[in-house]
Amino acid sequence: MTIDNITILKNQPLAPYAHTQVGGVVDYLAIPKTRAELQALLTWAKATNQPIHIFGRLSNLVVRNGGLRGVVILLHELRDIQVQGNTITAEAGADLILVTEVALEHGLAGMEWGAGIPGSVGGAVFMNAGAYGGQTDMVATSVTALMPDGSIQTFAADALNFGYRQSVFQANGGVIIEATFTLQPDAPAAIQARMDDNNFRRANKQPLNYPSNGSVFKRPTGYFAGKLIMDAGLQGKRVGGVEVSKKHAGFMVNVANGTGNDYEDLIHFVQATVEEKYGVALETEVRIIGER
Repeated sequence: MTIDNITILKNQPLAPYAHTQVGGVVDYLAIPKTRAELQALLTWAKATNQPIHIFGRLSNLVVRNGGLRGVVILLHELRDIQVQGNTITAEAGADLILVTEVALEHGLAGMEWGAGIPGSVGGAVFMNAGAYGGQTDMVATSVTALMPDGSIQTFAADALNFGYRQSVFQANGGVIIEATFTLQPDAPAAIQARMDDNNFRRANKQPLNYPSNGSVFKRPTGYFAGKLIMDAGLQGKRVGGVEVSKKHAGFMVNVANGTGNDYEDLIHFVQATVEEKYGVALETEVRIIGER
């Protein structure tokens, strides 16, 4: 069906849109191409009392087999990127990797940590993503969001409440529309070298040949999640089609048509085993949602 010329798909599986290639069926799925379309979809969903779920690239998310009720809105078509001086302003659906490449083209340093992260700008802000000594909160200076009351608000850096894999948007219900990053001029060759180094390390350590959500667990205080899982002898442990990576124990990979429930069950098994062996409670970095 269509709402204001926006196509809304009914009973649509999320798996084709997810990095893990898992995800149950959702009642409605829509992919707006403009902010006006996003607002129209939200108006329709509220008028019809539909639960609303808004995601970017589904790169840090596990959706259970039972899927989601209501309407799922994916923002990956909202991907405009603008450069002005030392700042880059990108819409929420823009690929983080593409933003790093735009920064490189303009001789702007500070985004190199995101060179190989397969997520969106909105997801990076929402989760305060980071890697290799860099993090979103080091460069994000303002974020514009659509709030639950329908207003559009811009949050300065000191109002974003960034923490380890946390931001204000996990609490206030705001839908990130765009983010501005303030960077520093540097020689493109130097920026490229740092990006190459990060990608080299990523390729050598991470199982990039299988679908995954990246690091499954947050780093527990005083430990490394991957080392705890490796020391517990869990590499290669499989539930259904999902296994703990043999290359990097902090990753879980979809090796044989795994499901969202497989991911969740394996996560719980790893958590229980590590806590039993070492007394450490692993907290998930990925989000798990939906019905079983």
